[in-house]
Amino acid sequence: MTLPGDFVLRRSADVPVDTLVRLVRAYEEDSTGTAACTREDVLLAISHPHYEDHSWCLTGPGEELLAWASLALNGGTDADAALTVRPGPRSAAAARFMVLHLLDRTDALALSYGTAFGLAVGGVLDGDTVLPHVLEDTGFVRGATIAQYDVDLSRPVTPAALPRGGHIRPAVPAEDADALHALHVRSRARGPKTHDPALFRARVRRLGEISGFALLMEIAGHPVGHVLAQAASGQGRILEAAVAPASRGLGVGLSLIAAALVELRRRSCVRALIAVDTSQLLAPEALHRALGVRRERSVTYFHRDPEW
Repeated sequence: MTLPGDFVLRRSADVPVDTLVRLVRAYEEDSTGTAACTREDVLLAISHPHYEDHSWCLTGPGEELLAWASLALNGGTDADAALTVRPGPRSAAAARFMVLHLLDRTDALALSYGTAFGLAVGGVLDGDTVLPHVLEDTGFVRGATIAQYDVDLSRPVTPAALPRGGHIRPAVPAEDADALHALHVRSRARGPKTHDPALFRARVRRLGEISGFALLMEIAGHPVGHVLAQAASGQGRILEAAVAPASRGLGVGLSLIAAALVELRRRSCVRALIAVDTSQLLAPEALHRALGVRRERSVTYFHRDPEW
């Protein structure tokens, strides 16, 4: 593919982490008015085993970073991509080039594996005026929308009542990885799933290496839900809350989220972002009240079916 103008495509592994952080924060600020990305967020993103071979940065004059894209195979029928584009006069051209590049790389992987892959692009914030149009112009359709709730942790968090017989404990990756993965895959939450158990295990292990943790809820000794969270620079992240389908409606998700917020506050976090699939909430207003949500922003996933 021919690069337009004075754009240069580079390996993301050759770009300093702090430069990537500044790009994401500029995108967040432009889209929502608030930047939340931390260095630890980027470190987690680049820890994927496929990162070095399947992640690229687009630069302009003076090596200004214009866009960052990555692609991963997680054992499902889709290649999962993330794409961030710096706001400005070159954003549309940069976005279009990177989307086409991701499609080319997905086609190359399909040939290599002998199977067709769809492509899912995530992380598109509500307020982005460029990337949704570029994606739709190239054959993508809107898929799942995940809400990110901003919660104030400067005041104590009230733990939620546990379901009868419920018990929450820290998950031990070496011992609980299979249970965590089964909940992750079976959960009805939309958005990309890591179907490959080894990749999911590596993700949880890496999370623990950068101030993250996992909590597991059991009822009568059976795993019914988990939450993955991370503390960094005074900010917390609840990255995933998964509930077994048979245990929905018992308060498992709310109990796990509240327990994770208590732990994040103990780790000196003063605010937290919670990723929630609102389509799976039976009473979203109850979650707002229980957690003291200050602000909310939406993250949309776009999907393109395989062409074979």
